[in-house]
Amino acid sequence: RKMTAVETLGCAEIICSDKTGTLTQNKMTVVEDYTFDKPLLATAMALCSDATLVEGKAVGEPTECALVNYANENELPKDTLEEAQPRIAEAPFDSMRKMMSTLHKTDTGVIQYTKGAPDEIVARCDRIWKEGKILPMSDKDRKEILAHNAEMANNALRVLAAAFTEYQALPEDVSPEKIERNLVFVGLCGMIDPVRPEVIDAIAQCRTAGIRPIMITGDHIDTAVAIAKQLGIITDASQALLGAKLDEMSDEEFEKTIANYSVYARVQPEHKVRIVTTWKKLGKVCAMTGDGVNDAPSIKSADIGVGMGITGTDVTKNTADMVLADDNFATIVAAVGEGRRIYDNIRKCIQFLLSSNLAEVIAIFVATMCGFTLLKPAHLLWINLVTDTIPAIALGAERAEKDIMSRAPRSKNEGIFAHGLGLNVALHGVFVALITLAAYFVGVYMENGFIEFVDGHNAQGITMAFLTMSMTEIFHAYNNRSSEHSIFTLHSHNKILWFAMIGSLALTTAVIYIPGVNDAFGFVDANGQGVISFAEYVIALALAFAIIPIVELQKLVVRAVKRGKAKKIKA
Repeated sequence: RKMTAVETLGCAEIICSDKTGTLTQNKMTVVEDYTFDKPLLATAMALCSDATLVEGKAVGEPTECALVNYANENELPKDTLEEAQPRIAEAPFDSMRKMMSTLHKTDTGVIQYTKGAPDEIVARCDRIWKEGKILPMSDKDRKEILAHNAEMANNALRVLAAAFTEYQALPEDVSPEKIERNLVFVGLCGMIDPVRPEVIDAIAQCRTAGIRPIMITGDHIDTAVAIAKQLGIITDASQALLGAKLDEMSDEEFEKTIANYSVYARVQPEHKVRIVTTWKKLGKVCAMTGDGVNDAPSIKSADIGVGMGITGTDVTKNTADMVLADDNFATIVAAVGEGRRIYDNIRKCIQFLLSSNLAEVIAIFVATMCGFTLLKPAHLLWINLVTDTIPAIALGAERAEKDIMSRAPRSKNEGIFAHGLGLNVALHGVFVALITLAAYFVGVYMENGFIEFVDGHNAQGITMAFLTMSMTEIFHAYNNRSSEHSIFTLHSHNKILWFAMIGSLALTTAVIYIPGVNDAFGFVDANGQGVISFAEYVIALALAFAIIPIVELQKLVVRAVKRGKAKKIKA
């Protein structure tokens, strides 16, 4: 959505991602439960949700759809349940409470169903539905419930608890503070949300690229740890932090210890903002994903805000710098690679254009100081329009180099001329200028048998210089496909660049040999004939091609120097 994000993507060092739907498939299915009354648990879970059953298929938020499907599988379709117990009031879900409640009319009065995070639900229960009746909840019951919750969470299940209470009539005050207390515990549902298979490879690629993936979720910490281990984000539970523990830390303490954590569980929206701002204080370029309205502040605080295209709200999408069409973490990593490729290609274009123009400046300057005409204004205009512009466009479409995601992230303060680009521009400009001047003198020599400047103007020398400079810049564009690697090791082909070379060669040849056109450009002798033979034409192309081995030799030296420095650092 914002073009500046493309450049920032190449600098990304931290990616903070939601779990559900981004790291996982967002296809929840209930696979385990703990209850003494499965029909009651299924009824509570289905009615205390906003998902609906349409032609036997649940429609709505994935977690609630899983619960409605769970009830349907137990022969308790939601539409039938709603007919028997219509909803008359509700306390909607809130991320602070981590639960929601709905009140339903029954033949005997009103029943309330509450579902949410097990630890929060259990804390509000003083009774339990057991053996077909309501019994006081003992400490043993609480320990048993929490043990089952931990066991499910350790198996990477997302766990929700359900409870109920009854009234003779609808309470006057149905605020959460009034109704969500003194509840009767019903049971637990454990849901599996399979990880996206491609995310495991994407996480590994992040590691190689020097990017740290961080998982942020509202789930139980045991569930978060189990999934993070499965994905390769962490190796030990000590690398996970609860939102409540984060609240207890001062800003100074969190800055010192933030590098120890790659998973955050039971977080609130304000925690996301704090995580992002702390990483930014440490000088890291941070990306943050989000889908809800409450995620907008953290997305806005991040260097790269990422909204979800499928589940994201309009507020989130409008705040984000980029929107994921498929809500997939692997797509973020692919976007980082694309950001690096685009930045690389911009550098390649700049290096090519500056070195080509510098070559023209150097060559014309030398010719002027020596008192002869190397190229005329029309020739320079042709070179700039045809053999500079078209290859530069082709370089902009260059594919990513094979090691692009093996490099460390680029510093956001790094200049465009970093990593030797300025030196390459200067050296390549000199190389092209020298080849062009050499072509001029070859042309003069082949006409006269010796070097002679005829009134400072030699048509054959000028033609040779024009052809050589035009084609040298085309061949030099191939050098710029990689600033460090040999072009002979690149496994891909730039078809646009091939078309640019063929087209430029054809047009330049036409300008030299087509009668009338060559006269307009001054490429004819006194008799009106073209001034260079086929042999001279081949020599000019050979001189132009020489730029490739010359630059390849320079790259070889640069790689050798870098390897030597790397060995010294290791030593």
